[in-house]
Amino acid sequence: MGPIHAANSSKETSANMKRTPEKPPQQRVRTKKGASPQRSSGEPATKRTTKGGPDSSQTDPAVVSFLEELDHPLKKEIEAVRKIILGADPAIREAIKWKAPSFRTTDFFATFHLRSTDRLQLVFHMGAKVKATATTGIRIDDPAGLLEWLAKDRCLVTLGAGKDIAARKAALEALVREWIRWL
Repeated sequence: MGPIHAANSSKETSANMKRTPEKPPQQRVRTKKGASPQRSSGEPATKRTTKGGPDSSQTDPAVVSFLEELDHPLKKEIEAVRKIILGADPAIREAIKWKAPSFRTTDFFATFHLRSTDRLQLVFHMGAKVKATATTGIRIDDPAGLLEWLAKDRCLVTLGAGKDIAARKAALEALVREWIRWL
């Protein structure tokens, strides 16, 4: 049995005759979901960024709801750090991942460590899937001494509480900008 072809009917309805001509299909450039720019081994990807604060396209209603319901002694600090991270680069978005507010660009890179109740901590990482950086490592400048390396591509960032957060704002912003270059 051969392929079946639809035959054109010689009787067209008046609705079909009044139809406007179809536009040619537009070409779309597709990229693999979560793909990052190509880079040489051991070098971070470079991205063009602009200054600006977080806007509604960066925030996630699920995170807003999560924080409204959160009963945590450092809730004020969590919200302040959230604003700092979202303000560090307009490409940063937020979501709930691993049962905590997390941040991403092309992949997730930071997650609040909510088990700590005496000082604010974040886990900086390279996403959920193992990447080459797990064996090669990454280089991050840390003049403020915020990083405690847990693996070659994962660390714990301790910011403290209260006034410590404001004092470490510039260091955190610089850390975030440098970290996302590796994604």
